[in-house]
Amino acid sequence: EVQLQASGGGLVQAGNSLRLACAASGFSLDDYAIGWFRQAPGKEREGVACSSHESPAYYDDAVKGRFTISTDNVKNMVYLQMNNLKPEDTAKYYCAADSSVPVAALGVALVDQYDHCGQGTLVTVSS
Repeated sequence: EVQLQASGGGLVQAGNSLRLACAASGFSLDDYAIGWFRQAPGKEREGVACSSHESPAYYDDAVKGRFTISTDNVKNMVYLQMNNLKPEDTAKYYCAADSSVPVAALGVALVDQYDHCGQGTLVTVSS
Protein backbone atom coordinates (compact mmCIF):
# COMPACT_ATOMS: atom_id res chain seq x y z
CA GLU A 1 0.00 0.00 0.00
CA VAL A 2 1.35 3.39 -1.01
CA GLN A 3 1.57 5.76 1.92
CA LEU A 4 2.92 9.28 2.23
CA GLN A 5 3.32 11.18 5.48
CA ALA A 6 4.40 14.80 5.44
CA SER A 7 5.95 16.56 8.42
CA GLY A 8 8.05 19.58 9.28
CA GLY A 9 5.51 22.36 9.09
CA GLY A 10 5.25 25.11 11.65
CA LEU A 11 5.11 28.82 12.33
CA VAL A 12 8.01 30.89 11.04
CA GLN A 13 8.72 34.53 10.40
CA ALA A 14 9.04 35.84 6.89
CA GLY A 15 12.54 35.43 5.52
CA ASN A 16 13.24 32.26 7.44
CA SER A 17 13.46 28.68 6.23
CA LEU A 18 11.73 25.35 6.78
CA ARG A 19 12.38 21.88 5.47
CA LEU A 20 9.40 19.65 4.93
CA ALA A 21 9.88 15.90 4.89
CA CYS A 22 7.70 13.19 3.42
CA ALA A 23 8.10 9.57 4.44
CA ALA A 24 7.14 7.32 1.54
CA SER A 25 6.33 3.63 1.89
CA GLY A 26 4.89 0.88 -0.26
CA PHE A 27 6.78 1.91 -3.37
CA SER A 28 10.21 2.91 -4.62
CA LEU A 29 10.92 6.54 -5.41
CA ASP A 30 12.81 5.32 -8.47
CA ASP A 31 9.54 4.17 -10.00
CA TYR A 32 7.30 7.15 -9.27
CA ALA A 33 6.95 10.81 -10.03
CA ILE A 34 6.88 12.78 -6.80
CA GLY A 35 5.84 16.28 -5.93
CA TRP A 36 4.48 18.80 -3.46
CA PHE A 37 1.33 20.85 -3.70
CA ARG A 38 -0.26 23.29 -1.28
CA GLN A 39 -3.62 24.70 -0.41
CA ALA A 40 -4.18 27.97 1.37
CA PRO A 41 -7.47 28.73 3.17
CA GLY A 42 -10.11 29.71 0.66
CA LYS A 43 -7.89 29.00 -2.31
CA GLU A 44 -7.50 26.19 -4.79
CA ARG A 45 -4.72 23.66 -4.64
CA GLU A 46 -1.59 24.59 -6.52
CA GLY A 47 1.40 22.53 -7.50
CA VAL A 48 4.65 23.67 -5.97
CA ALA A 49 7.35 21.29 -7.19
CA CYS A 50 7.76 17.93 -8.86
CA SER A 51 10.48 15.65 -10.16
CA SER A 52 11.33 12.10 -11.16
CA HIS A 53 14.47 10.19 -12.00
CA GLU A 54 13.69 10.82 -15.69
CA SER A 55 13.14 14.58 -15.55
CA PRO A 56 14.54 17.68 -13.93
CA ALA A 57 12.68 19.32 -11.10
CA TYR A 58 9.91 21.74 -11.98
CA TYR A 59 8.77 24.59 -9.78
CA ASP A 60 5.86 26.97 -9.70
CA ASP A 61 6.98 30.48 -10.62
CA ALA A 62 5.98 31.72 -7.16
CA VAL A 63 8.59 29.52 -5.45
CA LYS A 64 11.28 29.23 -8.11
CA GLY A 65 14.68 30.08 -6.67
CA ARG A 66 13.44 29.71 -3.09
CA PHE A 67 12.21 26.11 -2.85
CA THR A 68 14.09 22.93 -3.66
CA ILE A 69 12.66 19.43 -3.98
CA SER A 70 14.95 16.49 -3.26
CA THR A 71 14.81 12.82 -2.44
CA ASP A 72 16.78 10.30 -0.43
CA ASN A 73 16.08 7.10 -2.30
CA VAL A 74 17.81 4.97 0.33
CA LYS A 75 15.57 6.24 3.09
CA ASN A 76 12.59 6.65 0.73
CA MET A 77 12.16 10.24 1.80
CA VAL A 78 11.08 13.32 -0.15
CA TYR A 79 12.03 16.80 1.02
CA LEU A 80 11.02 20.36 0.25
CA GLN A 81 13.55 22.94 1.37
CA MET A 82 11.82 26.30 1.63
CA ASN A 83 13.99 29.40 1.96
CA ASN A 84 13.12 33.07 2.21
CA LEU A 85 9.56 32.23 3.16
CA LYS A 86 6.86 34.81 2.52
CA PRO A 87 3.43 35.25 4.15
CA GLU A 88 1.84 34.17 0.86
CA ASP A 89 3.52 30.76 1.29
CA THR A 90 1.16 30.07 4.19
CA ALA A 91 -0.74 26.90 3.33
CA LYS A 92 -1.10 23.24 4.06
CA TYR A 93 1.54 21.35 2.12
CA TYR A 94 1.04 17.86 0.76
CA CYS A 95 3.45 15.42 -0.81
CA ALA A 96 2.17 13.35 -3.71
CA ALA A 97 3.30 10.46 -5.87
CA ASP A 98 2.21 9.09 -9.22
CA SER A 99 3.05 5.73 -10.74
CA SER A 100 3.40 7.33 -14.17
CA VAL A 101 6.96 8.63 -14.07
CA PRO A 102 6.58 10.77 -17.24
CA VAL A 103 3.87 12.87 -15.62
CA ALA A 104 6.57 14.81 -13.76
CA ALA A 105 7.80 16.18 -17.09
CA LEU A 106 4.40 17.83 -17.58
CA GLY A 107 5.14 20.31 -14.83
CA VAL A 108 3.69 21.24 -11.48
CA ALA A 109 0.14 21.96 -12.57
CA LEU A 110 -0.81 18.28 -12.28
CA VAL A 111 0.76 17.50 -8.91
CA ASP A 112 -2.51 17.80 -7.00
CA GLN A 113 -3.96 15.13 -9.32
CA TYR A 114 -1.27 12.52 -8.71
CA ASP A 115 -2.43 9.02 -7.77
CA HIS A 116 -1.48 9.26 -4.12
CA CYS A 117 -1.11 11.97 -1.52
CA GLY A 118 -0.76 11.97 2.21
CA GLN A 119 -2.03 14.12 5.01
CA GLY A 120 -0.59 17.58 4.77
CA THR A 121 1.54 19.64 7.08
CA LEU A 122 0.67 23.24 7.90
CA VAL A 123 3.10 26.04 7.20
CA THR A 124 2.33 29.47 8.58
CA VAL A 125 4.55 32.42 7.71
CA SER A 126 4.13 35.58 9.74
CA SER A 127 5.08 39.00 8.48
